[in-house]
Formats: sequence, C-alpha cells, structure tokens
Amino acid sequence: MEYSPTIGLEIHAELKTNTKLFCNSKNDSNEKKPNVNICPVCMGHPGTLPVLNRQAIKNVLTIGFALGSDLADFTEFDRKNYFYPDIPKGYQISQYKFPLVSGGKLNGIVITRIHLEEDTARSVHSSDDSHSLIDFNRAGVPLMELVTEPMIKDAKQAVSFARELQLLIRYLGIGDANMEKGEMRVEANISVSKNASLGTKVEIKNLNSFKVVEKAINYEVSILAQLETANKIFYLGDYVYYFRADCCGLPNYEDTIYLFNPIRISLNLLEDNSFELRYWQLSFHLRYQ
Repeated sequence: MEYSPTIGLEIHAELKTNTKLFCNSKNDSNEKKPNVNICPVCMGHPGTLPVLNRQAIKNVLTIGFALGSDLADFTEFDRKNYFYPDIPKGYQISQYKFPLVSGGKLNGIVITRIHLEEDTARSVHSSDDSHSLIDFNRAGVPLMELVTEPMIKDAKQAVSFARELQLLIRYLGIGDANMEKGEMRVEANISVSKNASLGTKVEIKNLNSFKVVEKAINYEVSILAQLETANKIFYLGDYVYYFRADCCGLPNYEDTIYLFNPIRISLNLLEDNSFELRYWQLSFHLRYQ
C-alpha cells in the first residue's frame, strides 16, 4: 500500500497600510534604500512600547467576513520566541490563543485561523557567501497569517488554494500579495501515512512562487515516504509563546462592532450576494481573459 500525503498550509501576506503594525514608520515595499523606514519601536530599542495599527485589524477582519469566518470579540497578542537573525527584538509579536479570525472556508478547504503579526527584516546575502547584511525596512510591517486544516491531498490542490487566496486578497484591496516581492509566502506542513491517521509533520518554509510550492511539496512527499519506510522520522517540537501585556487588540464587544459594521457594509453582505457575484466575475476575468 502506498503512502498518501496530508497537507496543511500556512500562508503569510503583508497587509496594505500606510504605516507599520506597531509604529509610525512607513510601510513601503517599493523602497529601495535600506534602513530608512525604521524607528526605535520597530528596531526593538529598550523602553519603547507598541501602538496597534487599526487599519491592519480591519484588513484581517475584512477577509474573515469574505471567508464566512467567526470574528473575535476579544483578542490579544503574544511574544513568539525563537531565534531568527533578522528579528530585532529577539522575538516576534504575534497571536496564539485568541486570533482575530477563526473558521471559514475557501476552495473547499477549511480555515483554522487567521491572525495578525509583525513581519521580520530582510537578510541580503553576498554573492560569495562571505557575509550578510540586514535591511530593517520590512521589520514590523503588518503580516496576516492564514492557517488551513490538514485536509489538502496533493501539491496541485495546495497551489490552487494559494492562487485563490492571492486573488481574494487583491480583490478586497487588503494587500498586493506579490510573491516575487515577498508580500505573500507559503509554508507547507506535510505528512504521509498509509491510513487515515496523520504521520510525523515536516514543514517547508517561505516558498515564494506557485511553481516552487508544487515542486517542493512533491519532493518532500517522496522523501517522507522513504523515511517512513525506513522508520527514520522524529519530532523536534514547536515555538514558545508568552502573553504580550502591552499590546491591546479588541478588548470588548462594543469595539468589535465599531469595526465590523463598516466592513460588512463595504462588502455588501447585509442584504444580497453581490459580493460573491463580483468576486466570481473578477475570478473569471483574471483566469480566462
């Protein structure tokens, strides 16, 4: 009996805002000069405190509405602790227990959660691999992370889902999702098994084109099948999270409704299905014209 893959996706997309997630530094992915859109907050200087970007929250809630998800009436932020050379604070401000969005569905794939976090800086490596430089312009840019349930069955289905999400992000106007610029990155969690149970998971990080997503998944599936056969799979563990007390999200129902109603009206989801119709028309136009 052959091994069958089970795949879950984690897709990061930078959000379209004027400023970064927790400070007033400019959010500009087209900036060519390094280390100009920075400040003491996004550089992680001691004594600085974050101030949450309201537009970033609205962008995440907007895609939650579009996916038919449950929107939080309470949320909070956490420190995601792990070593990464281009995180100036030594940890990432993210969400763990209380994401902004839960549930929903796209392309028949169930969404687990969508949460908000800050992006990392960008490492620039020399051609001879002798040294690396860091551009902090991207550090602190608002980043949406969408996590699916592990129910994708092959690489082509994974790519189809990612393409549809990119289309939706662009239609809603919450981001540009240009993969060649790193504005949308795909991570695939893959396991193989001969039955309905899940095998040991392997994660492929920061895939920046649909072609690479398909090739990487197919390669890892073949490798995992060989390792499972040889009984050489082991588990190393995940990240560590701590509650971030100085980042306030949506603390109560009244604040949530204040954000929800304008979003609902802007998507025309109150009385009719015109949003779904317009999205379908755009999808048809982009794919077949």
